[in-house]
Amino acid sequence: MTILTVERRGAVAHLTMNAPERLNALSDEMLAALQTTLDDFANDATTRVITLAGTGKAFCAGHDLRQMTAMRQNPDGGAAAFKDLFDRCTAVMTRIQTLPQPVIAQVHGLATAAGCQLVATCDLAVATDSCRFGVNGVNIGLFCSTPMVALTRNITRKQAFEMLTTGEFISAERAVDLGLINKAVPEADLASATAALAERIAGKLGPAVRIGKEAFYQQLEMSTAQAYAFAGDVMVQNMLRNDTKEGIDAFLEKRPPDWSQD
Repeated sequence: MTILTVERRGAVAHLTMNAPERLNALSDEMLAALQTTLDDFANDATTRVITLAGTGKAFCAGHDLRQMTAMRQNPDGGAAAFKDLFDRCTAVMTRIQTLPQPVIAQVHGLATAAGCQLVATCDLAVATDSCRFGVNGVNIGLFCSTPMVALTRNITRKQAFEMLTTGEFISAERAVDLGLINKAVPEADLASATAALAERIAGKLGPAVRIGKEAFYQQLEMSTAQAYAFAGDVMVQNMLRNDTKEGIDAFLEKRPPDWSQD
């Protein structure tokens, strides 16, 4: 059984985590498959948007606790293995945001611990209205410190800290209100709603979206003054593109742009 499947539909690639018996946990095998597959998309100019879903009852239940328990048998009590695991997970999360393509999480069932981190890391997220989200490690004595990084860059501090210290789930409706996900839809509409969002983005000028995504994450780490100076330079480079000129000309001439060569 393939642990991560890839289906291409035009300019959109649909990735599906396929380990339902483990609730699509971020096992060694899943992390390796995600890293390799996402790396492959880094230089793929034909793919403009990526969606990420899961099979079975849950989107992703976080790290594989059985594998983590086995790591404790190492002579150092698992310290090196645990560090390697979290480094590999961080590399996957980082790769999602450094890809040129927007990545949309298609979430159902549960997204817990590192699974919630995965949702928070993706550029956009659509979920079922019955989905639940949590950073629940504290319930078993493990504070979700790495999921905290992504979570606190999505929602406000006090709401994030409450989730992290209580281990309680929040609803999809609450996740929308907090900004963790973009929208919640009936389960029957999840795939079509995610695909519609992906197709809408894929229909834009590809280079503009790629330039914009990179700039989006870079300016978040800057002061306001630095961000404006940086963004102004990005706008200049974007404006100088011939395909951007075509888009502006088409708008002024009230016709569809010809971006066949982008």
